[in-house]
Amino acid sequence: MIELKEIEKYYTNKFVKTFVLRNIDLKIEEGEFVSIMGPSGAGKSTLLYILGMLDKPSNGEYLFYGEPVHKMNERKLTNLHKSHIGFVFQQYHLIDELTVYENIETPLLYQKVKANVRKGLVAEVLDRFNIVAKKDLFPNQLSGGQQQLVAIARAIIAKPKLILADEPTGNLHTTQGKEIMELLKRLNNEGTTIIQVTHSDENAKYGNRIIKLSDGWLSDD
Repeated sequence: MIELKEIEKYYTNKFVKTFVLRNIDLKIEEGEFVSIMGPSGAGKSTLLYILGMLDKPSNGEYLFYGEPVHKMNERKLTNLHKSHIGFVFQQYHLIDELTVYENIETPLLYQKVKANVRKGLVAEVLDRFNIVAKKDLFPNQLSGGQQQLVAIARAIIAKPKLILADEPTGNLHTTQGKEIMELLKRLNNEGTTIIQVTHSDENAKYGNRIIKLSDGWLSDD
């Protein structure tokens, strides 16, 4: 599904290169649940953003189902991202002015899905996540756990092949965090590939593989 070859990410300032990622070689198969771990500043989120096509590497090759992502223009990257990838952030990134229903519906609007189909898909997801009663509320009327549920519902509404989660339980208390991890595990069992960044050994155990980064290098896999 994913193959990274000698991926590097650096920033240049007055001829000095500051490396965030160095020489990353990585393969991820369809259906895996991968946890990326490492200390703060190790490059975990940068790697996740490159995998999610929200950032570009400075060097190296990125193949997604054999397609050379590193050679694509912005339009093709955006279309690939929208059609194949769901992103779950630690800060939820819900749109404050939209209701729960409207937030979940947003990816379908981007994909120009017909209104009657959108209605059915949103209803299905609201029911599955047990948040039908919250559909007309705004994000600031929800608890942290409920907001993260909505964020995951939005991430999966378009049935992506890959979900990327950046510290998905970072702002939640233990019980809420466990519920979110159980949900991600169920999605994985149903065939969705999941890659998460986490500091938590407990959360990492939900995956079938742990990748460790240190100072931008892949130190363990």
